Amino acid sequence: MYLFLCNLSIVDLCYTTITVPKLIYMFLSGDYALSSAQCFTQMYFFLHVATTEDLLLFIMAYDRYVAICNPLHYHRMLSKKICVLLMVVAWVSGCINSTCATITSSNIPLYSNAVPQFFCEFKAFAKISCPNAAFQLFGYMEAVIFGFGPFLCSIISYVKVIIVILHIKSSDGRRKAFSTCSSHLMVLSMFYGTWMSVYIMPPMKDTRVFEMTLSILYSTITPMLNPLIYSVRNKDVRRALLKLMGCKVRGEQG
Repeated sequence: MYLFLCNLSIVDLCYTTITVPKLIYMFLSGDYALSSAQCFTQMYFFLHVATTEDLLLFIMAYDRYVAICNPLHYHRMLSKKICVLLMVVAWVSGCINSTCATITSSNIPLYSNAVPQFFCEFKAFAKISCPNAAFQLFGYMEAVIFGFGPFLCSIISYVKVIIVILHIKSSDGRRKAFSTCSSHLMVLSMFYGTWMSVYIMPPMKDTRVFEMTLSILYSTITPMLNPLIYSVRNKDVRRALLKLMGCKVRGEQG
């Protein structure tokens, strides 16, 4: 679990590092333009961490499924070697997807050099690019494989987890079982809730401000809230934080 949390923290740090500095510069300078080099560089790294987080959230959902539904086989099904392998697959998949998407996008003629967004992401780029069947097909495939696919698998995992929890006779046992996955459920809901609001939003007259607000939520606010959610919900993290701050932890002798 802590290996997954460590990787999630790295992903969240990358999210804010990729988008926030440019956003602050735009606000302070009033220059809202993105050059081609800036756009494609930002697109590469943003898609890399976005794809990695999609897969990572599914892996964490699977981790909770194994911990609750198959606790006796947990160390066999999710050994240290398998966990490291899953993390490598997530990061490599993100790299491959972002490389293919950036190369595909860079070969498409554009209507305008001004990206209607504070960072260069797939939907914003599609609005200023000429219609291209290959680009649209790639966009749909990417959304299904790295967006809807992990989300659906996470939902299936939690449906099975909830079924198992409901069959636990002890109310204390149900509470403890649910508390082990409540933090991840909150993170999952925030990430996919804002992401789907941007990409599955029906056509409107003027959606630029609304889209930018939602984009800020899932690219900056949500990554900053994730560590807070896990810190508040996790006793070990709270205990470590209190030790770091020099506070005496309850239950420890002086």
